[in-house]
Amino acid sequence: MSFTISPLLSSPLTPHHPLKPSCFLLKPYHYHHLPISYKPNKPKSLIIVPRAAAGAAGAVNDEWLSKLPEKKKPLYSHSLPCIEAWLKSLGFYQSGHDRAVWFVERSDWHAQLSLDVTDLHIRYLKTGPGNLEKDVDRRFSYALSREDIENAILGGP
Repeated sequence: MSFTISPLLSSPLTPHHPLKPSCFLLKPYHYHHLPISYKPNKPKSLIIVPRAAAGAAGAVNDEWLSKLPEKKKPLYSHSLPCIEAWLKSLGFYQSGHDRAVWFVERSDWHAQLSLDVTDLHIRYLKTGPGNLEKDVDRRFSYALSREDIENAILGGP
């Protein structure tokens, strides 16, 4: 396969911006008839996480669980990694789109929990099991103890 070098323009063609090729794009010769902006599809990557790495994540979680303050302490005195480890220990899993959003699926209810700036917000979802007519929202101040918040959350709607 042979290659050609084509100039890539970095500025518009105006009297104030004279034509100056700022760099050169190396492209395969068989693409010479296509515009410079053409980019062939790149192959997709597959990331495989070995089981040993998954076990290491559990060890990290255990480390933060061991650093949890007393359950009577207000939640604002807990570090974020400790709160995340605590939520995982309660069966919550983190959203893939928003790190502040967590989900839990119990046999009698499903819920979405958000770690908002001013409070902890839990929404019990009507789409889960149970007989909820609508989503039920509750908010808890970070000034409440971890024990009180846990009891209120796990009490369900």
